[in-house]
Amino acid sequence: MSRPQIYLKQFLQSAEKVVQRGLDKHVKIAVTGFSGSGKTAFITSFIRQLTAQATNDNLPFFDVVKSGRFIACKQIAQGAMSVPSFDYQSAIRSLLDANPNWPSATKRINTISLALKYYAKEGLRAQLSPESTLYIELYDYPGEWLIDLPLLNQDYDTWSRQVLEKYQTERYHEFANTFLQQIHMLDATQDSDDNLLAEIASIHGELLCKLKANTPAILLQPGRQILPGDLAGAPMLSFFPCEKPHRVEEGCIYDQLEKRFEAYKEHVVKPFYKDYFCQFDRQVVLMDAFSALQGGYNYLNELQSATQQMLSLFDYGKNHWLRRLWLPKIDKVLFAANKCDMTSSNQHSNLVRLLDSLLQDSQNTMKFDHVNVDTMATSSVRSSLDRQIQENSKKLNCVYGKPIGEQEWVTYLPSAIPSTLLQKEQWPEGGFEFLSFTPLAAKEGQLEHVRMDHALQFLLGDKLR
Repeated sequence: MSRPQIYLKQFLQSAEKVVQRGLDKHVKIAVTGFSGSGKTAFITSFIRQLTAQATNDNLPFFDVVKSGRFIACKQIAQGAMSVPSFDYQSAIRSLLDANPNWPSATKRINTISLALKYYAKEGLRAQLSPESTLYIELYDYPGEWLIDLPLLNQDYDTWSRQVLEKYQTERYHEFANTFLQQIHMLDATQDSDDNLLAEIASIHGELLCKLKANTPAILLQPGRQILPGDLAGAPMLSFFPCEKPHRVEEGCIYDQLEKRFEAYKEHVVKPFYKDYFCQFDRQVVLMDAFSALQGGYNYLNELQSATQQMLSLFDYGKNHWLRRLWLPKIDKVLFAANKCDMTSSNQHSNLVRLLDSLLQDSQNTMKFDHVNVDTMATSSVRSSLDRQIQENSKKLNCVYGKPIGEQEWVTYLPSAIPSTLLQKEQWPEGGFEFLSFTPLAAKEGQLEHVRMDHALQFLLGDKLR
């Protein structure tokens, strides 16, 4: 196909999307969440429920299925030619295996498109044709790249001071000691040396990877030092936090670090934001509250702060037909306390209340802008079962599953979930403990889930009337 033909095809696809938006037949959903929140499993389950498990028994709270108006759903060719396709086949194979495993984590931007055919029950669509089609686009992002978005509102000096202060705290210092020694010996006023900067940046990248592997830390920036992609070895990635000297001259180390920081924002973070964070209709925000609770009071606060910073960069507001056509805003946001089956079902209401407490300010701002917001406890792919045991005269609500990396199934009593944010002095002395489990084996090819039908109804229900 010649270049003019490619451009024409892209133009026609864009024009078709505009028409579909105007008729409210197209919905673009951003699936967001920091590393480890379960984005890949959520998207895989979302697709599986619609394409292979759309029955009343499996999705009783999804209205288009419950009312018998659902016809079928299938994957279609995606419109975003420059974005890699979501590898659904590999992900679903992992989950449907006789010994299921969680699919591999996202390492790049991904997208997938679906066409859902249904019988309309009201409005102009029902009058024009007995059948209608909703086109769904799902976008997935590496959590490591999402955490870079707050850099857009920071300068190098501010970012450096915040990061260095964090590295000197007790919970980070044992990992950051080698890097901090390098910074202590560095004379940032001397002439810049590319080899030295690359060496220290490599040490900083190793530090970020250690923190990711050994702590529930969220704001590990720059994220591309963890997942560099095609930027591996690029000079703009060879920067790190550094204390500002009293004198900064052109060409010195500090000057070069500052320029690389700004170049990273301009050529990596800003295009990522502009190209892939505009024109969404709906958003799913997956939250891993369990890791944050296990990490302790400071980590839970870090999750709250990082989420608020990330959400502040999206475009929220009520859509009308003209705005939907040209300048769509996110008009529905689902906050999902994902992996909710790491605790027993009687704790799910507390989990939702904790999430509401954690996100109160962001949710209030969205509601003020007429955004429809909901919070749910979900598990896109179930990994444990409730089990009640008797201990003396007391009944204990436990979970039963196979911990990751182990062969035997266990009955486990997880910590009770607080229903609101705790002050530091209220934090339990022993902290919170939870286990992560492998997925439950699919029965006859059917993935078990917790409230995916509720999530589908919230995200798509109004588009399928």
